[in-house]
Amino acid sequence: MARAYRWLLPHPILTLILAVVWTLLQNEVSAGMVVFGIILGIIIPWITSVWWPDTPRGFRLDKMISYSLIVMWDILVANVQVAWIVLTVPNSKLKPAWIVVPLKLREPEAITVLAGTITLTPGTVSADLSDEGHSLLVHVLHTDDPDAVLNDIKTRYEGRLLEIFS
Repeated sequence: MARAYRWLLPHPILTLILAVVWTLLQNEVSAGMVVFGIILGIIIPWITSVWWPDTPRGFRLDKMISYSLIVMWDILVANVQVAWIVLTVPNSKLKPAWIVVPLKLREPEAITVLAGTITLTPGTVSADLSDEGHSLLVHVLHTDDPDAVLNDIKTRYEGRLLEIFS
């Protein structure tokens, strides 16, 4: 039974997310759009499942929800900070920095989430991942203390991702 279920729904959480997003993108909620969202939510993961790597071991959805809330808050705060920098700091006074972030993360999905989080947060961009996947190169728009930025990434994001993907 479980084998047939996996064949039909290779990624059940993605199926649910796709169905909900499709329904929310419509101007009005109707039974037809919900059914069509469910159909898309089944077909898209099923067609693309051959390209998906193995699912991460021990993914903790509850911790991912709290991580997502923290990231959304950080994005809001960083937007205000970057706007302030753009409006008040002359280009000649900007202090950009390249920071190498050594990674404890080994799961490709976790590293991808970390790199995406850094890039989504205004003022920082993930620029490169080492060949071995042991460090991430990050560009910071303006900082007086690159070590503080490194420490913030390690504790605020990577530490939580280690808990989520363990």
